[in-house]
Amino acid sequence: MSDTSSQSSPLLGAASRQEGGRRTPLRVRTRQDLAQLADQSLLALRPWATPGHARFDLPGPVSKAGLRASGLEGFARSFLAVGFLAAGGDSDRSNHAEWYAEGLAAGVNPAASEHWLPLDREHQNCVEAAAIAIALHESRTQIWDRLSPLVQEQTVEWLAGSSRAWYPESNWQWFHNVTQAFLRSVGGPYDQSQIDQHLDYLDSCYAGDGWYSDGVGEGRFSNIDWYSGWVMQQYALWYCRMSEGQPGIAERQAEYIERLRPYVAAATDLHGADGAPLYQGRSLAYRFASVGALWTGAVFDASPRPLGQVRHAAMNTIDYFVQRGAYGADGLLRLGWHGEFVPIREDYLSMGSTYWSSLGLAGLVLPEDHPLWTEPDVPAPIEVADQLTAHPTIGWLVSGTADDGIVRVVNHGVDHSTALAGPERAQYSRYAYSTVTAPLRSAIGSGDSAVDNQVALVDADGRWSHRSLIDRISVEGNRAESVNHVRFEAPDGSFDEGSMIRTVSVVHGAVEVRAARLETPLEGAAVVLSGYPLPHSSTPTARANLVSEVVGLSSGATDGVSDHDEDSAFGSGVRVPWTRYEHPEEGRWYVAAVALGEEPSVMPHVVEDKGRVEIVWADGVVDVVA
Repeated sequence: MSDTSSQSSPLLGAASRQEGGRRTPLRVRTRQDLAQLADQSLLALRPWATPGHARFDLPGPVSKAGLRASGLEGFARSFLAVGFLAAGGDSDRSNHAEWYAEGLAAGVNPAASEHWLPLDREHQNCVEAAAIAIALHESRTQIWDRLSPLVQEQTVEWLAGSSRAWYPESNWQWFHNVTQAFLRSVGGPYDQSQIDQHLDYLDSCYAGDGWYSDGVGEGRFSNIDWYSGWVMQQYALWYCRMSEGQPGIAERQAEYIERLRPYVAAATDLHGADGAPLYQGRSLAYRFASVGALWTGAVFDASPRPLGQVRHAAMNTIDYFVQRGAYGADGLLRLGWHGEFVPIREDYLSMGSTYWSSLGLAGLVLPEDHPLWTEPDVPAPIEVADQLTAHPTIGWLVSGTADDGIVRVVNHGVDHSTALAGPERAQYSRYAYSTVTAPLRSAIGSGDSAVDNQVALVDADGRWSHRSLIDRISVEGNRAESVNHVRFEAPDGSFDEGSMIRTVSVVHGAVEVRAARLETPLEGAAVVLSGYPLPHSSTPTARANLVSEVVGLSSGATDGVSDHDEDSAFGSGVRVPWTRYEHPEEGRWYVAAVALGEEPSVMPHVVEDKGRVEIVWADGVVDVVA
């Protein structure tokens, strides 16, 4: 470990202010603030560097790939920030270019003690090679052009392992293509047929309207999460940036720009007024990487929103995490959401993994005189008025309310599945997610205890159903509808296929009316409709005093609450409201109002008549479910 203990940490050193006798984080509002944050966070890593600078062996958990791969993650992903700073013309007072050049030389030297394993021997290194390729492209004149011929040759040889390594059918194929694009740009070996094959597959993952599915199983575009932006969109255009002048690249870039435009609008609206991203999907420890695609929209002139709004939204999200302890007192990014929360991690994540958030610094490639930084600030739409947007391609209704700044997503299409039944995935299959709540980690309920945001059947044996395969029917206006088979897990891990259940969601402000109907009978069952999970005790950085409600609107409802001894990124202990209907009948709608906000909601009432349900809202608006 290098001795650089005199370096200031990003939030307790230069990038902080004295307030009431204690250090508090600076607000990240300008390009100068963002560059300073990047600079100071890079300095905070140095005490954890190996002697040759090829790895950062950070404290905390390592990934399933082991210590060496986790250390390379810290190097490669933070190197992105170095590249972005260099491309934007920032002065390198901290000498990051030389520091990372030394690390690169040690990592690609097969005789060095810190050498990086070849890409075809260590799968995880394929991801990191792509980050290094982008960083080298962006810092071409400051780093690549100044390397010795030997180090350049060894770097090319290490990156060329991308032609021998295996890249699964997922966002990983962008890692291959970006790495190959850099090799091609410096006269190294590359496999154009492999690049083209991957481009064809990645194009097949495009669902439409700005959305990519991270893999397509049996034609299902149901694997939607933040990877749609921070790899499938951002890496696609960076591939084009690194392939300038190649045959057909201008046309490809134009196509990718048209795909990015609607995504920039959609992604902006998936952040709350305080900057919080939607808490849904995997790899949430990457935090403000969620705004990488917003910056990409500015870099490639692909934003349908004013640049002042792009900047405002992206900075708001970065500042959201800075203010809430994403960086510890030592200046290191913590594995978690606000501060440290280790249960957030998947087994492929390490402390070094969190520096994937560097993708959220991509706007730094644009110099300070670019309109991105000079145009007047424009607030996000949710800061001005309530928002409601239908995304029929993926089955989402996105609702944001201006009075509390919360974004809620009603889900009738995303389940992270192929065509095979499996366990419900809590981060994907729930009926609703928000920017202020985290789903319980349990897939389903048990006994009399419900988990969050489900429409679940409980059979005569007490088994709770899984929502593993969702077939969306329609998403339009304020209404979304889907159908799925009720599946119960057998003792041997297989799944019984039971009744078909149809669900409809109708959104009005902060309230969703959720209606469920059995299409085929299921004897001895109960149907449970549950709502948003809230902690018993919120963390100091989480929204406090929120209200989560579920009210049964059909006759025969029993309302209740389930308490769970589980911590979340927002607090300790979790409470889930629900309503339950015993012995549901085939063909009848069972209806509940589900709400989340700062105050109790004024709930609608329903009028039921022969399979038709009128929803009468407090303002006199009437919606119909039939």
